[in-house]
Amino acid sequence: MNRRLGTINIKIFAGVLAAVAIVIAGVAVVRLDTTGKKGSGLGKEYVYDIKELAKIDPNLILYEEAVEAISTGFTDSRAITVDSQGSIYTAGDKAIRVFAEGGNLVGEFKLADVPRCLTVSGDGKIYVGMKDRVEVYDGRGKRLASWESLGDDAVLTSIAVSKNDVFVADAGNRIVLRYDTAGKLINRIGERDKDRNVPGFVIPSPYFDLAVGHDGLLRVVDPGRHRIEAYTFDGDLEFWWGEFSAGVEGFCGCCNPVNFAILEDETFVTCEKGLTRVKIYDAKGAFVGVVAGPEQLVEGGTAGICQFPADCQAGGFDVAVDATGRILVLDTIKNVVRIFARREAG
Repeated sequence: MNRRLGTINIKIFAGVLAAVAIVIAGVAVVRLDTTGKKGSGLGKEYVYDIKELAKIDPNLILYEEAVEAISTGFTDSRAITVDSQGSIYTAGDKAIRVFAEGGNLVGEFKLADVPRCLTVSGDGKIYVGMKDRVEVYDGRGKRLASWESLGDDAVLTSIAVSKNDVFVADAGNRIVLRYDTAGKLINRIGERDKDRNVPGFVIPSPYFDLAVGHDGLLRVVDPGRHRIEAYTFDGDLEFWWGEFSAGVEGFCGCCNPVNFAILEDETFVTCEKGLTRVKIYDAKGAFVGVVAGPEQLVEGGTAGICQFPADCQAGGFDVAVDATGRILVLDTIKNVVRIFARREAG
């Protein structure tokens, strides 16, 4: 992790945000101004009491675990993706491990550095984000390319490929970079630009996810603003959805959602850290229901948000989906892949 995240130029631009649900729970929320500042993060300790918020109405839970969890074998798992054939790719430690749809380990290759994110293109190439650069591998683990370093401040957190475009999220520099498949930079997306009505990303911790939607727009999480934004490939901000709320319909903490995936029916699956929840939203951002909450995902059903500044710099789960509609959650605490399927009606 870039040590500058959480240590440089932090300003508190708002005091306590209060809402009825938060007041009832005795929760104090501090919002931080981290737009346009490298190494943005938490400058002060703040505590949440969210035992009651961790409880979710069972009627809202639409999914259940379908099979036994898959052990990644990693001590520090980082990312997950699924290819067009249903194979499951996990990144962690200094390796990539590939599992069949049923959970059997079918491949592994070692890396020189720690991988932080990955994706697999339609032609089977594996794009891996290290801290400061992208590396490209074939299906057998042979390295095909290593792109130019983005510098010491870079912290790559997500990659998406759409035909001839590769999008890379850099949390350290708070920017999305658009490349061609050969690694040539085409343009930058998300820089603050008043004339284009682009506010710039707010990223208090190293979680900054993106994906290309079925409508051809790039979706990017703006975690500090608790929303998902839609951009054209040229960088025009079209719309966004999401709101701050400790209630189940919104996103709370300093910076959520941390990761997301898009199902074939264009609904979104989101992951939150701290108050560990995986939820479903429709294509327009309306809350639909819950995949799993703290009682299903965290041992003992307990959760805590940012009791210390370091708590907000780690602990986020990653998520992927497959063609059958299953939701695959990478549990970075237990280092396992947990697979959820939609419950049958009734």
